[in-house]
Amino acid sequence: MTVTTAPAGLGNRVVVAGVARSWRDLPTPGLPSPGAVVAGAADALAVARRHATDGTELLLAGPGRIDAAMRDDLRAAGFAVTVLTDGVTRTVAPTMPRAAESGRLWLLTSGSTGRPKRVGHTLDSVTTVRGAQPERTWLCPYVPGSYAWWQVVTLSLTQPGQHLVVVDPQELDDWPALAAAHGVDAASGTPTFWRRALHRDPRALARVPLRQLTLGGEPVDQAVLDRLRAVFPAARISWIYASSEVGASIVVHDGRAGFPVDWLDRVTPGRPTLSVRDDELVITSPHHGVGLDGPVRTGDRVQIVDDRVMITGRLDSDEINVGGSKVSAGLVRDVLTAHPGVAWARVTGRRAPVLGRMVVAEVVPATAPEAALPVVPATAPEAAPPVVPATAPEAAPPVVPATAPGSVASSGPATAAAWPDEGTLVRWCAERLPEYAVPRRIRLLTEIPVKESLKSDV
Repeated sequence: MTVTTAPAGLGNRVVVAGVARSWRDLPTPGLPSPGAVVAGAADALAVARRHATDGTELLLAGPGRIDAAMRDDLRAAGFAVTVLTDGVTRTVAPTMPRAAESGRLWLLTSGSTGRPKRVGHTLDSVTTVRGAQPERTWLCPYVPGSYAWWQVVTLSLTQPGQHLVVVDPQELDDWPALAAAHGVDAASGTPTFWRRALHRDPRALARVPLRQLTLGGEPVDQAVLDRLRAVFPAARISWIYASSEVGASIVVHDGRAGFPVDWLDRVTPGRPTLSVRDDELVITSPHHGVGLDGPVRTGDRVQIVDDRVMITGRLDSDEINVGGSKVSAGLVRDVLTAHPGVAWARVTGRRAPVLGRMVVAEVVPATAPEAALPVVPATAPEAAPPVVPATAPEAAPPVVPATAPGSVASSGPATAAAWPDEGTLVRWCAERLPEYAVPRRIRLLTEIPVKESLKSDV
């Protein structure tokens, strides 16, 4: 197993809690190997650099990811469990010691289908950007140790000129001001992350000189892509499908939700092969975790709409059976979020007499008219390449977003008169959906809910 001993990005700047230093200046914590380390933003960067230079067998996670049961499981699997706080370590020895596997990097899955599982990787297998890149300052809002966190961190560790500004959880609500202060011009986040920024303070978001925006981790709908494009007309906006199991597998930057249908079942050496089986996305990837070679069922439900493959949600939650008719929660959600006065929506099924299930929704209305947004943000005219695997399929040149059946394109700037109430949204859906798919109850929320992973429960 190859271990990087001198990462090329050690001279890059990293900023945590407003303090700037280089990767090279970070402390080198003493850690057991194999070790599971629980660490916050600043300590996690020091742990990542230690792994990159010394090849310690490592599982890294944020404070909210490892509970008592997981800690016991890790110790039984031979990991010493260390809590690292401001450079101070507290370590509990493994209950079943074993020899370390040099260079092994472990990731925890999201746990969306149950308890998180361990997936084995190496620093090389989670590093997907290898070609020379223009100088960038990246925002990293992800929880330490997640696959998305490693994607941004390895870019900065391995590529000269890729600087990093890390967002602590307590800074999440005000990250645009932090990003603008430190010259961030590239940022990666979930659709929920971007929706919250658009909802809370769109003017502050527009002041960040972004040339690259990346979305991943959740289904991406046309509305959020269109709203980001309105704020950042000169930036490149990319959607990436990646997971701990199959690595970074899909990248789309043509401005449309989903990916082209002609990518399905296309076999290209060194690139992932994408398939659909029983409405489930199946991926055969060269970036897979240990023991996951061959076709991997992702658990994500897809629907082919015209010339696009749309990922609508998880198999166990996306399909709602209403009196024998199947409803995609994701497609109903897309209809709701296409309303210009809606900032976010969640769609679920609820027990109902006679029908068995009925469609219900939660919605966060927009708090300010989008027409009040600045027309031209402080972005450079040229677009930047996204953080994508060199082997990922490339999308076609930008085209005008299509309106899919059961969905609608964004209707442009909102006005105060367009801000919706429940009745308005029910009528909006009734004009665009079959009768059985129209939400019977819509609850209005004041804030977009977000988990530590930056995702909503959708």
